Amino acid sequence: MESANPPPVQEVESKDVEAQWFALEVTARHEKAVARMLDHKGYETLLPLYTRHHRYANRAREFDLPLFPGYVFCRIGATARLPVLTTPGVLRLVGAGRTPLAVDHAEIAAIDTAVRARARMTPWPFWRTGQRGRVVTGPLAGLEGMVTTVKESVRMVLSVSLLQRSLLVEVDADCVRPL
Repeated sequence: MESANPPPVQEVESKDVEAQWFALEVTARHEKAVARMLDHKGYETLLPLYTRHHRYANRAREFDLPLFPGYVFCRIGATARLPVLTTPGVLRLVGAGRTPLAVDHAEIAAIDTAVRARARMTPWPFWRTGQRGRVVTGPLAGLEGMVTTVKESVRMVLSVSLLQRSLLVEVDADCVRPL
């Protein structure tokens, strides 16, 4: 008699040395579901979220929303694209025409570091110009981004060039040095 438990999810190519991070364009408002399905398939995903507070007439509510609406980051190898693309909700791999382009590893690492440090983040418009800064102390040490405001806290923009999207991270002013 066979066991009722499903077989364990087999490890896919996402752990390969050749695997790179790609941005997946997904159906609107399905980012969390797509990330869960890809995680269940064994792929490494990154879906950075921020908390938005909304006040209704008689109550308040918090929502965890994606920092990059319509996108999920996934680490895949060159031969593992089809299972990712056939996942419900995935529209395409972001790239130039039919050629998918990998997201810069340093940009993904910076966002992942900010998420793990539980830094306060909000979506931010993509900036092409501005002074760059580096966090030199604290849990975000080593991050580089564009500094937009310097007061008691520094607001630094972390960008994903491929998507032309950015997010805003607030860091103590004494932790950041201009480059």
